[in-house]
Amino acid sequence: RTPSAFRYNIRSAPFFPFPIVPFHPLFPCALRSGSMAAEADDPTAASATLEKFRLYETRARFYVIGSSREKRWFRVLKIDRSEPSELHLSEDPVWYSQQEVKSLLQRIAEGNRSTGGLTFVTKAYGIAGCIKFLESYYLILVTKRRQIGCICGHAIYCIDESQMITIPHSSVQTDVATSKNELRYKKLLASVDLTKDFFYSYTYPIMQSLQQNVTSAGMKETPYENLFVWNTFLTEPIRSRCHNALWSVALVHGHFKQRSSCQYLAGS
Repeated sequence: RTPSAFRYNIRSAPFFPFPIVPFHPLFPCALRSGSMAAEADDPTAASATLEKFRLYETRARFYVIGSSREKRWFRVLKIDRSEPSELHLSEDPVWYSQQEVKSLLQRIAEGNRSTGGLTFVTKAYGIAGCIKFLESYYLILVTKRRQIGCICGHAIYCIDESQMITIPHSSVQTDVATSKNELRYKKLLASVDLTKDFFYSYTYPIMQSLQQNVTSAGMKETPYENLFVWNTFLTEPIRSRCHNALWSVALVHGHFKQRSSCQYLAGS
């Protein structure tokens, strides 16, 4: 039987008509991206975001290095690989500078030299989810993105490529990890094409209407518990353990289209 949680995540989302509301320059400037400049100087601000990621691995752990848009500040997420069916991760609360995170990676590489050292796996632009079928947990990464629009100065992206990474090291996995049922569930998940009709933003809650965002300006975190967030369940294992949404992206399944228009006023 297919796990009920998995059925919930891959079924087609119902269609809900969204009102098309144009942006007007008189709307509060709190919706605009001016707060990003302050974030560059103060990474602990409520508006701080991680937009670029690099995944490294050792035999015992995965290390996800997240950085701000300007690559000025960095955070570290450690994921244990020694458990075949449990998810253990910890977030380093420290914001590192570029030189500090480089020094940290060098120390990790030195400390793991006897077991193969530290290896770069892939770069990413967010974690779309973390899922378990019968045994192993898998990390779903957005590995390529493309900007498709801009709302109030906030970039809107779609996914051009994604990748599913097995978290446990192969040496600790059992036969269940390669069983027919496990492979079948992985194939079912792979049939969901994240490159079609999924979009997200790091700094603008696109799952809410413009009117809601105007009235809730200054909101600290992305509202994942929302009807239109497709991967609420998939991202819950990471969000609940880190107690924040810095590492994940909230995907909306639907249609996004933006056009530029010009208005000319004829003088008398």
